Amino acid sequence: MSDTANTDSVKDSAKTVCDTQINEAVAAGKLTAPAAENIRKWLSESRFSDYAAEVRRHIDEGLWQALDDAFWTVIPFGTGGRRGRMYPIGCNVINDRTIGESAQGLADYIRDEVGGDSLSCAIAYDTRHNSRHFAELCASVMTAAGFHVYFLDDYRSTPELSYLVRAKNCSCGIMVTASHNPPSDNAVKVYWSSGAQILPPHDSRIIERVGSVQAITVKDFSQSIADGQVTMCKDEIDVAYVAAAAAEGFQGPRDINIIFSPLHGVGESSVVPVLAADGFQSVEIFGPHQKPDGDFPNVPGHVSNPENPRVFDAMIDRAKESGAEIALATDPDADRMGCAAPLKLGDAEWKPLTGNQLGALLADYVLEQRKSGGGLTPEHFIATTLVTTEMLRRIADSYGVTTYGNLQVGFKWICSQVDESGPDLFLYGTEESHGFLVGQYARDKDGAVACMLLAELAAKLKAEGLSLHEKLDSLYWQHGLHAECLVNVMMEGSQGMARMQALMERLREDPPSSFGGIDYAQRRDYLLKTTISADGSSQPLDGPDGNLIVFDLAETGNRIAIRPSGTEPKVKFYMFGYTAPEQLANLDRAKEELAERLKTFETDVRSLADSV
Repeated sequence: MSDTANTDSVKDSAKTVCDTQINEAVAAGKLTAPAAENIRKWLSESRFSDYAAEVRRHIDEGLWQALDDAFWTVIPFGTGGRRGRMYPIGCNVINDRTIGESAQGLADYIRDEVGGDSLSCAIAYDTRHNSRHFAELCASVMTAAGFHVYFLDDYRSTPELSYLVRAKNCSCGIMVTASHNPPSDNAVKVYWSSGAQILPPHDSRIIERVGSVQAITVKDFSQSIADGQVTMCKDEIDVAYVAAAAAEGFQGPRDINIIFSPLHGVGESSVVPVLAADGFQSVEIFGPHQKPDGDFPNVPGHVSNPENPRVFDAMIDRAKESGAEIALATDPDADRMGCAAPLKLGDAEWKPLTGNQLGALLADYVLEQRKSGGGLTPEHFIATTLVTTEMLRRIADSYGVTTYGNLQVGFKWICSQVDESGPDLFLYGTEESHGFLVGQYARDKDGAVACMLLAELAAKLKAEGLSLHEKLDSLYWQHGLHAECLVNVMMEGSQGMARMQALMERLREDPPSSFGGIDYAQRRDYLLKTTISADGSSQPLDGPDGNLIVFDLAETGNRIAIRPSGTEPKVKFYMFGYTAPEQLANLDRAKEELAERLKTFETDVRSLADSV
């Protein structure tokens, strides 16, 4: 018998053993059927041959839960790209195969659908583990496909990548980051030639191409540089991006002491130079969070998310020592901004601001500044999402400008609205998850420009003897008290996906009649595109497609929105409380009452999540 025959015999024998073990695991409920199907592909198809030995090792060691989590589905493009936990094998995790497939599918789609002789791709990466490796892998795939690559050769921000796509007229862009996810995760965010993240119909078509990728063709990264197919453009783009972002600032005081944290991410490369270019001279980088580190070691829970108030605890202590008057932070890829500030100027008590509160403050500031410059018309607009505070609409109404708020969750929809309704008329975009944008230089949220504008506002208010919190209170008196709360319920793995589906089905088939003791008046189902009243009557819903249900309660302005996350294994419950300005007599008491209402909402939604 030949050596080839012997080798084939061994392979067949090993395949038979693995098949038996897989069948037994499925029968015992240790492995789902979809995972078993995908595992067999990785064991038998030549495109996965580099990973077969590791798959077999997992099977031999009975690592069924790990296998099920890694293989039960093919990781999709969500609201923020293809994102997930890093693991060396599997189609539902981030590894060389899934990253390589993403780049190959993108290259194939653009080459076939767009075509042309001068295709190009912008690539950047953040401080997460393997980000540089994945960025070079993507560049190697794109150059092998004939693209010229513009490469930011150091840790850089997502908005700078968006700027680079536009500045170099690239066909597409790739940002390697998992934003504010835990250290275990990484991802690729894919950008179209507009500088915005991929939108329909391109997103579904690209994922189809990704799924059909057989071979991943690469060209050595160093050779591509030597051949002139990769342009290292960091220094050039840094200067241009900072100038473009700083140009969105307004005139006014700059006398304020700032403490800033990049939360172990890239923010020092974008926020600090943008603040400097805008005239802020007193900026301290918070030392414990300064070092780029994918483990995020000095951040509570090792999750660098400026949405989490706890990330400001140590910063506030330092601010009190140093005399800082505002604390700013950005997430690892510096596209989100968070802030904490004293309740009153010089006050010892500080408090972080929520994304909705920051969104309202900046909306009023930007519109006030634009109005003072003249030229605001009803055609000028702000853009936001369905799960962001309605205070934005009321602020915009007071300035006589349009609000586009009927948008899906995800900043790409805001950017899509910018291009659809006219960049020259765009004033401001924001979403509750601490994303903010002004201007035309990028098509994604930008933590640097948000830090700059908020610092401007804080300095202006300081000159008037006010704090950010006091300014927010004045907006409440004018537009009504708005209070919001977000509850995330984690539902990981294939079992978690089943729970999410069961929860959304229950909300559609057997919804609760009330939340916090308040009956609902109607529910808006954006998947079924239907509004259903409490009495059972229904009518078509004018809105975007999405797996989102909003319960509008009987008390005007109070509502609950529920949706599975598009980027993480969890369900998000958005809760909104509202008291109209004419009903406000004692603001502090009204805040306490709304806080208690939101607590009762939270109790009900957590009970609802636990029931599936």
